[in-house]
Amino acid sequence: MKKILLVIPAYNEEANILKTYNSILEYNKEHNTSFDVIVINDGSKDNTEMILNNNNIPHITLIHNLGIGGAVQTGYKYAYQNDYDIAIQFDGDGQHDINYACKIIEPLLNGKSNMSIGSRFVDDTSSEFKSTKARQMGIKLISSFIKFFTGKKVYDVTSGFRAIDKSLIDRFSKEYPLEYPEPISTTEILKDGFVISEVPVSMNERTGGVSSIRSWKNVYYMLNVLLSIVIIGLRRTK
Repeated sequence: MKKILLVIPAYNEEANILKTYNSILEYNKEHNTSFDVIVINDGSKDNTEMILNNNNIPHITLIHNLGIGGAVQTGYKYAYQNDYDIAIQFDGDGQHDINYACKIIEPLLNGKSNMSIGSRFVDDTSSEFKSTKARQMGIKLISSFIKFFTGKKVYDVTSGFRAIDKSLIDRFSKEYPLEYPEPISTTEILKDGFVISEVPVSMNERTGGVSSIRSWKNVYYMLNVLLSIVIIGLRRTK
């Protein structure tokens, strides 16, 4: 039996975190699965910590806000220290659907890939919610840069619904990008010969709270991601 952990980064998710956690408990009960959960409370300033404590939700509280990269790496460190076979990054804001978890881990269980990404763009029926047109264009641009430097096409390069195997849990627990972690880590591991699969999923719009990505940051975000991909692409493989 594989040990599987859901890593849930949470920053000011008082409106969503309990519902997200309860959806996982219900899924485990209905499907006879045993997904474990660790919520990384990334220095929330709202009532997230109180909700986690009052409902006995397993969590680690960070004193300062580290951002998505630092929060997720904390979860990977926990997964590594507790000998998990698979870790699934899963948003605490209600955008990810737990019903796709088993599909996402299937390529890892079959030994076909080291990472599996829940993708909105891998086919035309994946997800009704695909983000704004501007962001979709940005995702396509990032995807084209990754393909140019690695030779591999990844469609949903910013998806935070991802599963990794034990080899990547080991790697990411020690070294993980603090900024732009999804596209940067994807580029790095493709350059180093790891295999990535994409699985079509449906995602939901956020029902409460505020996204960590602000519109005014989009141009800055795009330029820095693309520059980082170029730098990684020009490195020699390990």
